[in-house]
Order: sequence, then structure tokens, then C-alpha cells
Amino acid sequence: MKSLWTDKVDLSMPLSEHPRPQFRRDCWQCLNGEYEYHIATRGEKWISDYSEKITVPFAIESMLSGVEKPFKPTDRLWYQKKFTVSDELKGKNILLHFDAVDWQCKVYINKELVGTHSGGYCAFYFDITKYLTDGENTLNVCVYDPTESGWQQRGKQDNHPHGFWYTATSGIWQTVWLEGVNENRIESIKLLPDIDKGEFNIKTKITANEYDFIKLTVLDGENEVLSKNIEADENVALGDGFKLWSPEEPNLYDIKLELSVKSEIVDTVMSYFGMRKFNIEKDKFGVVRLFLNNQPYFQRGLLDQGYWPDGGLTPPTDEAMIFDIAEMKRLGFNMLRKHIKVEPMRWYYHCDRLGMIVWQDMISGGAYIGNLYAGVMPNITPHLKDDKYNIFNRERKEARDDYKRELGEMIEQLYNVVSIYCWVPFNEGWGQFDALKICNYVKSLDSSRVVDHASGWYDQGGGDIKSMHRYVFPVTMPKLDNKRAFVITEFGGYQNTYTGHTWTENKTFGLYLKFKNKQTLTNAYRKLYEKQIIPLIDKGLSGTVYTQVSDVENELNGIYTYDRVHLKIDEDVIKDINKKLKL
Repeated sequence: MKSLWTDKVDLSMPLSEHPRPQFRRDCWQCLNGEYEYHIATRGEKWISDYSEKITVPFAIESMLSGVEKPFKPTDRLWYQKKFTVSDELKGKNILLHFDAVDWQCKVYINKELVGTHSGGYCAFYFDITKYLTDGENTLNVCVYDPTESGWQQRGKQDNHPHGFWYTATSGIWQTVWLEGVNENRIESIKLLPDIDKGEFNIKTKITANEYDFIKLTVLDGENEVLSKNIEADENVALGDGFKLWSPEEPNLYDIKLELSVKSEIVDTVMSYFGMRKFNIEKDKFGVVRLFLNNQPYFQRGLLDQGYWPDGGLTPPTDEAMIFDIAEMKRLGFNMLRKHIKVEPMRWYYHCDRLGMIVWQDMISGGAYIGNLYAGVMPNITPHLKDDKYNIFNRERKEARDDYKRELGEMIEQLYNVVSIYCWVPFNEGWGQFDALKICNYVKSLDSSRVVDHASGWYDQGGGDIKSMHRYVFPVTMPKLDNKRAFVITEFGGYQNTYTGHTWTENKTFGLYLKFKNKQTLTNAYRKLYEKQIIPLIDKGLSGTVYTQVSDVENELNGIYTYDRVHLKIDEDVIKDINKKLKL
């Protein structure tokens, strides 16, 4: 199935924009495009015969990969790419970046192992300088991905798609690229705004043991706000009149960092930040609310799964990523809940610059907890203790430890994203365990954001959000605890079939309420909000997350069709409702 952008993809080098806008050097080289591949059925024995082609960074299961076939959990997927380091990068240390490979991989340069990695959603890199030759080089990657037969974090991927389980994503599915750096360089930065003090903290990690200075320049568009030498950990005052970031005014400041060693500028990194504050507080009536920049702020959100009919988890183009964000904002939404997926860093950049708040889910893992505990028990025993690891299919300590490791990696990778308001460690009990401890762990890594510790079900009484999921049954006001903000973090999911624009015509997921056409769906959407949602705002409701941005495979409950061709609900009604969702 094609999307609006399928035929616009440059298959020779898709998604060729700089993949890391918040830590950008000019010295880089994209390695996306045509690779050779081989599926090995006998373990990880070295492969030398490659006879088939695949387009990276699209997963082997996707249409845009040029392969579009399943990958067995017992097999190994081998990639091969011949490349020459560009003249611009020569003389530098060369870092090989993978922005996401699902799940375990071994990476070779010129038949020498340079490193291994586990985890399907976060970026990693290797310094490959010593393995390179002056001429043509060969990159090989060997991937193992057990999908639902394993215990790893895999979200909604399944080799046998059905219901809300979607086509698997195996192997390389985000950009592969080279970066030229000096041995003495800026390794990372960490940015934290403080609007109450009119300053931001910047922590800079340097590879050099000794250096002359780190020069910081802050820009507002073309205008220089300040320029000064800073320490590796410094609070930088912006002075009076600094601009706040919000969905209504997504003001960003560009920054340039220059590292000097032995009287020479050896590294220059570009980044940006926004001045904003995310927290919960009591409003003037004593009701706990979501706050933005010290003011109560109602968040009108959508569940956003980030799937594409042609690319799977991989957006076909940068333009496609922008469409989902910009179109939802045009319709009056100001928040997207990024559901059980880590997007390419450019997606977050577009949220930052366009002005879209993000709630970021962690990827779920472990086996499905079953229909009893996923569908029935939440309505009977919603406070089931999550230290019963067998019930939640988290018996393996290895799996729990790996979850925590990957959660930390995700927060580290996304820490500087301006638009991320809330971390969501667990969703509807899938692989949930020790949510209170995990919440404290998240807060120890990032105390500047809100945490929804157990979205929807099996609330352990912690975090910042009183979270409700409600489908089919009427939305009712829960008993509030006067400590957490009340948000309906999933609801609606109203479904209709747009003939000619569905994944399959005769097979749909049947959980949600179905409507025959656009008019009946629109009427039901309006009634849901006006009769059940809007009346709860004065009683304490602080935000909503309607399901969902688009259809996904057999799940036809999007406000857009899966191909993003048709808006399934009248846009004037959506806009009108969103104008009423306010404090």
C-alpha cells in the first residue's frame, strides 16, 4: 500500500537530511541507499555471497525496502555496503552511526568486527577509523531479531499481524551515516532551561583532557543574544526579555559551541534549545492541572503510533514526518502521544520548531499479558500490584534489567528535545513491573518533566498523572487524589472503513465502535466530546489523547486513512471541538 510520499522517495539515498539537528556538525556523509543482503538460516557464519538488493533504511518487511517479506526469528539478516569515505571526511576520525537497528547486531568493516549492539530503538555508533582503507571499504551488518518470540522491547511488532499487532520491523530502520571528528572534540551536551531564573544550564562533555576554552554563541534567528566562554557545567543567563517556547509560539534559540585546544578551534557543534517549563501545579481553584510556563494549560492530544503503509516504522520522507505534525496542529491539536516508538531525531526537531507537545512512551517488551489481564481485570481490579512478575510476563530478570537499560538510553537520547513534556514508562500493563520504582528511576534521570508511570491501567498511585483509558464504555469522572493531574490518555478510537484506502478490505480490528460513513463518524465524534469530555474539564480534566492520528494496518480508527490521503472526520468539527477544549 502506498502513501502520499511513496513515489517521491529518492531510492538512491532516501532520508538524506542531517539526522541529528540538535547536535550537528557539517562534516558528515549519508550511507542510506542500496545495500546487498542475504538471509542466513544457519546461525552467524560469515556470508560472502550477496545476490539480492535492499534499500536502507527501510526494514526488510516494508514495501520501500524493495523486499517486502517476513524475517524469521531463527534467521540472520546480513547486509553489505561498499563505500568510500568522502574527501571532506578524510584526515578525521570516522564515526559510523546507526540511528536504529532492530534488534541485536554485529558490525564489521572490511571483515573485522568493530562492535555489537542490542536494542531496537535507540541510536549508537562505533569509531571505525582504524579499520578503514584509503579506497573502497566494505560494511557488513549481521542482525538477529526474534520479534514476538523473544523477551526484548518490541512494541506492537508481530510476525503474524492481527488486531493491534502490526507488521514487524527487522534490521536497519533508521539512517546510517558517517561523521568526521577530531580526537579532541565535544562528545555531548545536555541542556536544561530555567524560565524562573531566566537562564539555562549547559553541561558539555569533552574528550580532551586539557583545552583552552569552550565558546558558546546563542542566536535568536540572525541576532546574536550572547557570546562567551563557558565552563563544562554552567548556568547561562539570557537577560531580560527572553522568549518562551509554547505550541502557540515555538520560539527556539540556536547555539554554536566551539572547542579550542592549543590555540586552535578543533570542533564546532550546532544545536538549539527552547525556554519552557513543564510541571503540574494547583490552579487558582485548588485543582491539580498540567502547567506550561507557570500557567494551567489544557493539552488536546492524539495517539500517534508513527506507522506508514510503505515504510512500516520508517517514515518515507522528511516531508511525511512534517505532514503528520503540521496537519494535526492545523486541526487544533497541541499534543501528540508518541505511542511505543522512538522516532528519528528529525521528527522531534519538527515538533520543536512547529510547536507540538510530545508525550513519549517507552517501548513495551515481554509476552502479551493476555486478554484477561489486558481487557477484563482493569475494570475489576485496576490497582493490581505489579510486583507479580508472572502475571505481567516479566519473570526474567534479564528482561527487566534490559528494559531499564533501554529506558535510560531513550531518556538520554531525547533529553534535549524541547517539546517532550511527559515520559510514559508503561502502557496498559504490557510488560509492566515495579512502576513506582521505575518512576523514581525516570525522575532521577530527568526531574524536569512529568511522568505518567502506568498509562491507562494498573495504577500504582505514583507519578504525576491520574491516567485513564476508556473505549466503548462511557467516560466517567474518577476519584481524584489531589496530587496528580487527571488526563484521559486514550479514548475514542471510533472506526470507519474508507474503501480503497485500507490495508485490507475484508479484515479489520473489531474492538472499537464502527460507523458507516464520514457523516455518522463526525456526528459521533462531536457527541463524544460534547457530552462526555468537555463537561469534565471544570471537574478536573487537564488533557485528552484521542485514538488516533491515522489508521494502522487493520486498525481503522484514525482520523486520517493509513495512506494519509483522506481526512475521515469533518475538519470544521475537529477544529470547533478543539477550540472548546481549554481551561
